[in-house]
Amino acid sequence: MSVSLRKIIHLDMDAFFAAVEQRDNSKYQNKPIIVGGAPDSRGVVATCNYEARKYGIHSAMPSSRAFSLCPKAIFVKPRFAIYKEVSFAIRQIFYQYTALVEPVSLDEAYLDVSHSELCQGSATRIAQTIKQQILSEVGLVASAGISYNKFLAKIASDMDKPDGLYLITPEQGQDFVARLPIGKFHGVGKATERKMHDLGIKNGADLKQFSLPVLQQNFGKSALFFFNIAQGIDERPIRVDRESKSIGTETTYSQDLVQSNEIYQQLTELLNKALLKVYAKKLYARTLTIKVKYHNFQQITRSLTFNKPIKSQLAAESVFKQLLCKDRIGESKIRLLGITLSTLEKQTDYYQQMDLFD
Repeated sequence: MSVSLRKIIHLDMDAFFAAVEQRDNSKYQNKPIIVGGAPDSRGVVATCNYEARKYGIHSAMPSSRAFSLCPKAIFVKPRFAIYKEVSFAIRQIFYQYTALVEPVSLDEAYLDVSHSELCQGSATRIAQTIKQQILSEVGLVASAGISYNKFLAKIASDMDKPDGLYLITPEQGQDFVARLPIGKFHGVGKATERKMHDLGIKNGADLKQFSLPVLQQNFGKSALFFFNIAQGIDERPIRVDRESKSIGTETTYSQDLVQSNEIYQQLTELLNKALLKVYAKKLYARTLTIKVKYHNFQQITRSLTFNKPIKSQLAAESVFKQLLCKDRIGESKIRLLGITLSTLEKQTDYYQQMDLFD
């Protein structure tokens, strides 16, 4: 099918976690809400509503900094189990309109409605109808971007937030990209943006002037993506079955950890949580990675790959000691621990007969 004939919708829930909290607690209406760590902790902002964003607060900001910007903000501890339930309900609405749904996170997804005959085949009307259905059935507001590829649909969904609905047609695609500041390009982080600026690339029109070989010299594997996007081209399909490459969890502690037995106990608990996530996806993992951040913010990671799938926390402490034998465990204060499981494989009956950490 020609790229110009595709109809892609990007749905993005507005301030999702905070919006759920406001929906469920009438006392939070019209007040700055911050979901994340407490203001007197080392936690960070998971998300905040638009009332809080007026004060310059944003995701990943330290909670203490957010409090200094807005002392009257209400800090709410995340309820991830509830957010997952709400996300599932929203996703079921998506499937009423197309089977081609690519969830990106709990609060956003791509939909391919190229062949849908609903709403007279209008992707814009489908997006509008989905937004209305989410509001009426779930009580939350979503923004939608509609275009002929994923890149432009994603950009479009950010245009009129909150409660946005924005269309970029095939005829508008190249001109839209040409005017778009390079920092607004999805996939361009701060470091890449600085490198682009150093090359004189301030927007899509500047990017379009660079040949593929020159871009490859500067951006390696990302060069082809940038080259195509400058022409308004993004042929990435909707990936219905997104396979996880790694699954993990981490915790920043309100008080530094010092005792080695407590550190190994916390690592065991993190491993359990990560394993539950792996099993929920009907997967097994063979690579274990430990992340340690010391009180001075120095950070290390240590990994070990096993011949057999990791199936439980058996003998976990001995494995942790093996991985961290040279890293001053019990001597230096630790503020953060994390566990990541990778080299993921689908579960089979054969694996169910195996033990762990042999």
